[in-house]
Amino acid sequence: MNDTATASITAVSSSSPLMKRLLRNRFMYMMILPGLLYFIIFKYIPMWGLIISFQDYLPYKGFAGSEWVGLKHFNKLFSEPQFWVIFRNTLILFVYNILFYFPIPILLAIMLNEVRNAFFKRFVQTIIYIPHFLSWVIIVSISYVMLTMDDGIINQLMAYYGFPKINFLLSDSWFHPIYIIQVIWREAGWGTIVYLAAIAAIDPQLYEAARMDGAGRFRQIWHVTLPSIRTVIVVLLILRIGNVLDLSFEHVYLLLNSMNRNVAEILDTYVYTAGLKQGQFSFSTAVGFFKSFIGLVLVVLANKLAKKFGEDGIY
Repeated sequence: MNDTATASITAVSSSSPLMKRLLRNRFMYMMILPGLLYFIIFKYIPMWGLIISFQDYLPYKGFAGSEWVGLKHFNKLFSEPQFWVIFRNTLILFVYNILFYFPIPILLAIMLNEVRNAFFKRFVQTIIYIPHFLSWVIIVSISYVMLTMDDGIINQLMAYYGFPKINFLLSDSWFHPIYIIQVIWREAGWGTIVYLAAIAAIDPQLYEAARMDGAGRFRQIWHVTLPSIRTVIVVLLILRIGNVLDLSFEHVYLLLNSMNRNVAEILDTYVYTAGLKQGQFSFSTAVGFFKSFIGLVLVVLANKLAKKFGEDGIY
């Protein structure tokens, strides 16, 4: 029986180009398998749970026993004035991310690429990578220590130089600057990794040709470096646009308080409040479904727009 099965597999593999490729690259596919299983188990199978956004879900009745209500929760979502305030807050933070955070890793990568001292370059890279490995709890706690009204070092310096103290943590006008500065502080260094790898892949002969034509360092960056990593920039921008409504819940939740809620409440914190605190499982799932749908639509549109401008896009 075993000999027969082996012979059958051998016959199939010898007649099928697909089987030949699978057998030839079997070790590579084995390496891909854990990541594939992760996405199937934790990303695709949970999509089945989206069905409860069309039900009045009750945990003791389950998916099959809960009452089907159609678009009830979506109608409730779009009819609440509070939702549009939260939606606006989410979009504002996303725009801040694109305008102020997204270019920073590109600039840092270009600056690091211009450093000729290898030791200093590695030292700077290590320093700017470290914040990424700190949790948002630590990042926000450090900011709290620095910005408190009474003992914060920033307010103490302002008082020392004769300026009035500012209650940064309870001010809705300071929420956005504090948020984006923390994002840049924690993620900008880590974001340079992809761009540095893309810059390292640029053919050195392009720089030599530019120097022979009389181009200085800035013109080399503008005419060689940036065009060479443009595809990477576009791909990462498209992926970032896909997360337009998916901001860091933990980060915003730690900054959220009763005084800045009108500008700090976003969809992620709203889902937490409605879903876990108030037990509105179906309604919070509808909010999550809406977020995912908007992200999917924007990724498709951004990808088509990128292709119209001659870029490869993400698919």
